[in-house]
Amino acid sequence: MFNCIVGEELTFKNLVNGQWITSSSNKFIDIYSPIGNCLVGKVPAMTKEEVDFAIKSADEAQKLWKNVPVNERAEILYKAADLLIEKVDEMSDIMMREIGKDKKSSESEILRSADYIKFTADTAKNLSGESIPGDSFPGFKKNKISLVTREALGVVLAISPFNYPINLAASKIAPALIAGNSVVLKPATQGSLCGLYLAKVFEQAGVPAGVLNTITGRGSEIGDYIVTHPEIDFINFTGSTEVGSRISKITSMVPLLMELGGKDAAIVLKDANLDLAASNIVAGAYSYSGQRCTAVKRILVVDEVADELVKKVKEKVEKLKVGNPVDGAEVVPLIDNKAADFVWELIDDAREKGAHLLVGGKREENLIYPTLFDHVTTDMRLAWEEPFGPVLPVIRVKDKDEAIDIANKSEYGLQSSVFTENINEAFYVAERLEVGTVQVNNKTERGPDHFPFLGVKASGVGTQGIKYSIEAMSRPKATVINIGK
Repeated sequence: MFNCIVGEELTFKNLVNGQWITSSSNKFIDIYSPIGNCLVGKVPAMTKEEVDFAIKSADEAQKLWKNVPVNERAEILYKAADLLIEKVDEMSDIMMREIGKDKKSSESEILRSADYIKFTADTAKNLSGESIPGDSFPGFKKNKISLVTREALGVVLAISPFNYPINLAASKIAPALIAGNSVVLKPATQGSLCGLYLAKVFEQAGVPAGVLNTITGRGSEIGDYIVTHPEIDFINFTGSTEVGSRISKITSMVPLLMELGGKDAAIVLKDANLDLAASNIVAGAYSYSGQRCTAVKRILVVDEVADELVKKVKEKVEKLKVGNPVDGAEVVPLIDNKAADFVWELIDDAREKGAHLLVGGKREENLIYPTLFDHVTTDMRLAWEEPFGPVLPVIRVKDKDEAIDIANKSEYGLQSSVFTENINEAFYVAERLEVGTVQVNNKTERGPDHFPFLGVKASGVGTQGIKYSIEAMSRPKATVINIGK
């Protein structure tokens, strides 16, 4: 279908205890591009013994790293951010070839990651402990003071996904390091080249040997072994709800921070600015072919304005550029044929059950054309399941309460949008939605990165966002000073 994006085939090694090593088994995992299915590169398939060594060296290095002053850790992060900016062209080319993201979006992700790392350093330097006088609690006198500081947790296992292989690795690594932890990075197989390149950036910035190690290998072979390893002290995972649920079931007494799936709804009320709503919905649903946890994945629109909104959305979907990311297409081939097969199942189910196909419904290998369905009903899989692809259902509702009810019946609770010109209506809907974030008159999206970012129900555990991530990957420690008797 597409010609391969021209570039050098890359064979990477893993960073372990300050050395770049391959696996003793001499086995590699081939990484194929979603564009033309050509071989982009290879990464080592590490053995369990090699995983043990990587985690052990991280544990030993952390004992020294936690005593490095915060301002010195921050300087390393600033340098890493500067290096990311310097290498943006090279890194964006790798990203485009490995995961099929267009050049502009790839560059934006890398530059955003640099900003994230800098802001993390700034934030950590301004975090401080507290002192709590004992006499503020009934029955106690001024003879006790609690000095509260924050301590690192130890070894953080960072598991990043394919769709944002730089940003969603950096947003795990930077807060963990600045808090005094060591990190073991396990990137998604598709996305490993980007993840290992990022590790090299941190190494070049001056992260000491063992403080950041990487592991590559198929999750089916070493995934359970890593997450249940006794020397892992914290797991920071972004990925599917299915995998996240399994991690939470098989781990024991290990704190988790997880960003999982979503079925983000755009709720459009009768007094909404429909041009604004249509623009945001289409941008939110179809950029990078909808391969985003925070993509708009369904429209819940009140009957009075449904026809007009659908017309505007349809016009915009028809204008989307489809094809090769090299050409700046917004809708590109999905990450692999398995992903495309699943999206196609949802499209077929909607067709068979009577949804009105307005645009798309066409497939070429792993490329799904932007697809829009109207009159989707709640007995269709597309109303509930996360496609992770460029297909958007329109569900018509009689009023805001029915929209809230349908939105809340989802197993997911990542984000939702509400479009209305009435601030009271916006708050009415926002207060009742069971999600981590409600966007008013905007598409669902991650960021700014210092805002709290979280999911409820099957969409996640814990709260991300720069300050919140640092706090999640550290713990308070109280030292009580007793004065006199």
